[in-house]
Amino acid sequence: MFTNVVDQGGSPSTEQLLAFTDSAGMLLKMPVIGYTSGLEVALDQKLFGQHVASRVIQKAVTGFMNNKNPKKPLVLSLHGWTGTGKNLVSQLIAENIYKEGMASSFVHQFVTSTHFLHSSQLENYKSQLQQWIKGNVTNCPRSMFIFDEMDKMHPGLIDCIKPYLDYYENLDGVSYRQAIFIFLSNAGGEHITQVALDFWKAGRDREEMKLHDLEPSLSLSVFNNKQSGLWHTSLIDKNLVDFFVPFLPLEYRHVLLCGMAEMAAKGLKPDQDVVDQMARDLVYFPKSEKIFSGKGCKTIGGKLDYYT
Repeated sequence: MFTNVVDQGGSPSTEQLLAFTDSAGMLLKMPVIGYTSGLEVALDQKLFGQHVASRVIQKAVTGFMNNKNPKKPLVLSLHGWTGTGKNLVSQLIAENIYKEGMASSFVHQFVTSTHFLHSSQLENYKSQLQQWIKGNVTNCPRSMFIFDEMDKMHPGLIDCIKPYLDYYENLDGVSYRQAIFIFLSNAGGEHITQVALDFWKAGRDREEMKLHDLEPSLSLSVFNNKQSGLWHTSLIDKNLVDFFVPFLPLEYRHVLLCGMAEMAAKGLKPDQDVVDQMARDLVYFPKSEKIFSGKGCKTIGGKLDYYT
């Protein structure tokens, strides 16, 4: 029998994924959904330095959630260096759709280095992943699936879910059109950084960058990246990814905003001097210009513990 057992965060453990078997006759469950315009506010208050990603995410998710009859699932591919906000955005989307956010049993997060580690298990992974998605969408049409570390995934694995992302009304009696699929990847980070650096060198305002300045070449670079789980994938070849969302490298001013927000989140009074000292001690690149934070905002929480 199919057993929808999930650990904290609604994600299957490796053992649960491999032990998964299909069944029929399940009771339909629906998540507690209270989607409002809260996502726009959350992005504005918690995501810094990502004007392109913020606009695309807000428009894409809101439009999809308000569409009573979507033709296909929503598929987003988020790209950029570590610490730029990809995981945060996934969390904010979940929090604004499901009452329990990432802890909802309808949110399923897969991490390549945990769930798809062994290349020798590739065919098993494909079979079990298909069954996991089919079973959970049968259980809840408005399910969300997050695939982290796509740049570490074995090429070809993600293609096994192509049918569920396509324009089918249903497959074997199951409709996937209300589901949401999100891919997170560092792949494309170099390309995004180069575009941002070119803007800076040309004396152009960072906020002038638009999606069309980044997305076409980003999707091509990801498609041709042999180190990426999206290398030559049919998901891109068949235009099933709705948006390739670029996350720009963060500058010093954005690190300051992250630091102030982190202090507030820790229940501390935001202190500009403390945050400034912390931000100055971080590593920035390129070596000559030192414009972008090497780790974005990823290590700020731990760094602040030292400075406070």
